[in-house]
Amino acid sequence: MKKLLSLLVALCLTFTCAAALADEVKTIKVGASPSPHAEILEVAKPLLEEKGYKLEIIEFQDYVMPNTALENGELDANYFQHIPYLNNFNAEQGTHLVAAFGMHLEPMLIFGGKSNDLTAIKDGATIAVPNDPTNEARALRLLEANGVITLKEGAAETATVLDIAENPHNVKINEVEAAQVPRFQPDVDFIVVNVNYALSAGLVAADALAAEPTEGNENVNIVAVREGDEESEFTLALKEAMQSDAVRTYIEETYAGAVIAAF
Repeated sequence: MKKLLSLLVALCLTFTCAAALADEVKTIKVGASPSPHAEILEVAKPLLEEKGYKLEIIEFQDYVMPNTALENGELDANYFQHIPYLNNFNAEQGTHLVAAFGMHLEPMLIFGGKSNDLTAIKDGATIAVPNDPTNEARALRLLEANGVITLKEGAAETATVLDIAENPHNVKINEVEAAQVPRFQPDVDFIVVNVNYALSAGLVAADALAAEPTEGNENVNIVAVREGDEESEFTLALKEAMQSDAVRTYIEETYAGAVIAAF
């Protein structure tokens, strides 16, 4: 009887210890675009494990659901957007999300479709651009920088097709959801696309006809959290792991300038 009692006590202690160890492993749920964001998070995952955190990466294909899920508490953080987009989203949706820390820059790119020469654009050429406010403005500014259109003075930061002042080739701007832009490549003359969606579609940055300038570019991709979580334990752990030398080296060696570390 004493042996049985001792065995039961030992088993209880074992399960108690196991439960305690399980409690020590804290899960951080981060929503991310598949490429490059989720790929970069995978590099940070083992570094977080060393600190007692399990990183759960949830991939999203759009620019809305990651913020909605974060606001609703389904995620602890997300990693897919830049500050201008986040600020615009908060203003339009009434969300309470903040930038915790910056990670990388993705210059917007122009690729050829049915045409492949920005210096010889045919009249009536079609160009697909993202339709969300901040990225459409970036796309239009890049087209302006390459002599395709001219925007009204003072409209650069919030530009839409309504702000095109000069259109010498009478190009038609197709505004489409950002993730869908690469799919239009065979059907339009040019596309202006975010790097993450270009990479996901198998496009190579070196093949781009033009790229957004990196110097002075404020569109750094950030890790966002709910307001009040900026200095939380899990946010600081994420920052340390994601801004590590291992992650920087991965970005530099993997994306060949299409993604630029900003830390």
